[in-house]
Amino acid sequence: MTNATMTRRPSQFTKNKLPKWSIWAVLVGALILGAAVSALLGFSPVSMAIFSAIFFVVGGTATAGAVEGSRKAKDRFATYLVYGAFIIAVLPLLSVIWTVLERGMPGMTSDFLFRSMNGLTGAIDNQTVAEGTPVLGGAYHAILGTLQITLWATIISVPVGLLAAIYLVEYSTGGPLSRAITFFVDVMTGIPSIVAGLFAAALFGLIFGPGTRTGFVAAAALSVLMIPVVVRSTEEMLKIVPNELREASFALGVRKWRTITKVVIPTAISGIASGVTLAIARVIGETAPILVTAGFARGINLDVFSGWMSTLPTYIYYQIITPTSPTSTDPSTQRAWAAALILIILVMLLNLAARLIARMFAPKTSR
Repeated sequence: MTNATMTRRPSQFTKNKLPKWSIWAVLVGALILGAAVSALLGFSPVSMAIFSAIFFVVGGTATAGAVEGSRKAKDRFATYLVYGAFIIAVLPLLSVIWTVLERGMPGMTSDFLFRSMNGLTGAIDNQTVAEGTPVLGGAYHAILGTLQITLWATIISVPVGLLAAIYLVEYSTGGPLSRAITFFVDVMTGIPSIVAGLFAAALFGLIFGPGTRTGFVAAAALSVLMIPVVVRSTEEMLKIVPNELREASFALGVRKWRTITKVVIPTAISGIASGVTLAIARVIGETAPILVTAGFARGINLDVFSGWMSTLPTYIYYQIITPTSPTSTDPSTQRAWAAALILIILVMLLNLAARLIARMFAPKTSR
């Protein structure tokens, strides 16, 4: 038998096996069919993606069954089903991002970013609509308020949550105190945000008098929502640190507190940073507790311990519910969408910062 004959014969490892490009061919066909069916029903990107995902799963499974057999087809069906589910799950996120970008970008002007709403009236908005001039007024005060309140809430929550998690994982023996902490953390996880705001308002009202509304009261309300998230995420990250690392440190004569600070926490810092970021993202968009505790201001307030303060969520709320001009609501709607875009950008920057912090403080694995 010659070499040419041997090369023409299919190998036992490639016989009855789909080529690598087959999945891309099925995907292209599914996209074409999805676009066609969506066009018949009134084209939209969402319906196209859903139909394409369905055709991709069905087509990929049928192709695998015809070439590779039923056993391999079942395996590919599960794989393609995961792919299709992922596409459908990502659709709402992409839709939200696209909508906010489309409606928020026109309002991202220098006047919006560096000017407050102080002195802006409905007559100015009416004149803007009548003359077609750029929209005046901005969210500079709300951006500063969001950053200040979130910063103070983080300062309050992170140490408390981190220390509570360290106690539960490193020092607790399952006694009444640890069970009580776990119980209250579980209860706090399900507390509605408005209840946290009422709690902070009532607490500071008893101390400083009824009607006390400041940025710090809002930070205290948000910390009630942040602490359980920090505790839970930090606790889980500390639990996955191998006990061998602790035992090796103890064998070298290192004290427990130093083992925790120099070995355990640096090993889990990536997960801890991610948990803190999730906690911040959880509260940075809260509206109800801010309305109860910090009120709403049209001007700039840099003192979190005195006076009302505005944030981006409350700014968006008031621009939609009570527009500056009841007869010309387009300027207020534009400001609201631009503020929503800024809020999304802040959350994205927080995630990037968490990744950088985790990379900077993570233990070095290479020599």
